[in-house]
Amino acid sequence: MLKAVRGTRDLLPPETDLWNQVEATVRSVLARYNFHEIRTPIFEDTSLFARSVGEDTDIVSKEMFTWEDRARAASENAQSLSLRPENTAGVVRAYIEHGLDKKGALQKLYYIGPQFRRERPQKGRYRQFYQIGAEIIGPPSANSESPARDAEVLEMLATLLDKVGLRGWGLQLNSVGCADDRTRYSQALRKALQPVVHQMCEDCRRRAETNPLRVLDCKVPEDQPIIAKLPRISEYLDEPCRQHFAAVRSMLDAIGIPYNINERMVRGLDYYTRTTFEFTHGDLGAQNAVLGGGRYDGLSESLDGPKAPGIGFAIGEDRLIMALQAEGVKAVQKLDAYVAPLGAGMNAPALKLARELRRHGIRVEIGDEDFRLKKSFEGAVRAGAKYIVIVGENEVASGHFTVKNLTTGYQVQVARAELVAHLGRR
Repeated sequence: MLKAVRGTRDLLPPETDLWNQVEATVRSVLARYNFHEIRTPIFEDTSLFARSVGEDTDIVSKEMFTWEDRARAASENAQSLSLRPENTAGVVRAYIEHGLDKKGALQKLYYIGPQFRRERPQKGRYRQFYQIGAEIIGPPSANSESPARDAEVLEMLATLLDKVGLRGWGLQLNSVGCADDRTRYSQALRKALQPVVHQMCEDCRRRAETNPLRVLDCKVPEDQPIIAKLPRISEYLDEPCRQHFAAVRSMLDAIGIPYNINERMVRGLDYYTRTTFEFTHGDLGAQNAVLGGGRYDGLSESLDGPKAPGIGFAIGEDRLIMALQAEGVKAVQKLDAYVAPLGAGMNAPALKLARELRRHGIRVEIGDEDFRLKKSFEGAVRAGAKYIVIVGENEVASGHFTVKNLTTGYQVQVARAELVAHLGRR
């Protein structure tokens, strides 16, 4: 029997009802903050991710699904393509390609869709996973570097998590400084790691050579005492970066968004600068991040684009849904009515009535004239309908329908013209 590929999965009702509810809430919240949707291809030129995410990151070096474009394989310029492992790079590529900087204003863009990483499947991690993300990017003239943008994103995320029903989240905050700060810090880390790196895991030994900051991402328990003694990024921030981070924190304090400073959090992508953050939740285990993000003030220029500082985030939707389910959050999508045709020739009148009700926004399921009344009631209960509406010869002739509330058991005759108002009561 054919099955879904390892590391992928089918999402089925009623779980998809919760996914849709979350996504609808996200769209509603983002609209209040003047974000607009962008849709980019699910695969890009491989070099986009190598130049943005970083060739030495695990994502690019080990986890991407990459292939050679067969349509061009016979030529000398065969193109390497990769399924997107994240979407910020694609959004910035689109920003540059379509000249959005020429509009002179901040671009507030969001996306919802699948990403792909070839990694070992585990709790909350899949090879095809889903992200909800957003970016604020624009020219310096639009104040895109302002710490107010950082605070706005973090306040919006706190609002969003509250709105979807997630409780007990925590905000971890840090600054990784500018490129010069990171260079000085990397040198200090490399020096500090030299006498102890042989005691660490294989990944840390490799990262200590290629990109020492990645050592701080290590989750191996035995390596944590060593990591705890390494130099801290705050010791290497220049004055403008210190002031920027202080301003972000001051604004969060002013609007009442709680946070914890976590100087070990550098995030796993090379394009981050200054503010980085994660929102975590206790029901996700050791890998407890629901979402993460940060600034990427030099990313556009690294991709041959204009100076366009930005900040963004990505929510791991699979992990968010898992956390919501752990808290008992369920989709609120109760069926309004089950229309039950009763007797030969009643399917057509029942379909006509259902059409009228649906056109007024009433959520309706319909039975079949071959069903006995008992089977119709059983079908209505299984479907989760609040009411059952009986459509028989007498009802069609009189224009009055028997309507029963399946919760209270109350039954009443309702005129056709009053059915929408009766069934639409909440």
